[in-house]
Amino acid sequence: MATIGTFTRTSDSFSGTIKTLTLNSKVSIVPADREHDKSPDFRIFAGTLEIGAAWQKVSAADRDYLSCKIDDPSLPAPLYASLVTAQDGQGYALIWSR
Repeated sequence: MATIGTFTRTSDSFSGTIKTLTLNSKVSIVPADREHDKSPDFRIFAGTLEIGAAWQKVSAADRDYLSCKIDDPSLPAPLYASLVTAQDGQGYALIWSR
């Protein structure tokens, strides 16, 4: 697993940066207007461009996290990651695993 982003919580949303070999973007994760049960809980934006969505989940260890799907024309395929509480308890980490 690789940490590809760091975030802080701001009231009901998250803000931070995603950094990979090809990406270096400031990102915000904001609550979405849910249309039905399968709609995402959050939308992911780089500036004003929507680049993904996130769903609230609970792990087997009973910890809350966001399951994120990020996509952009520059990516060969969508990127799936989890936004979890950072190990040091300070903020949140976006974790990616192939």
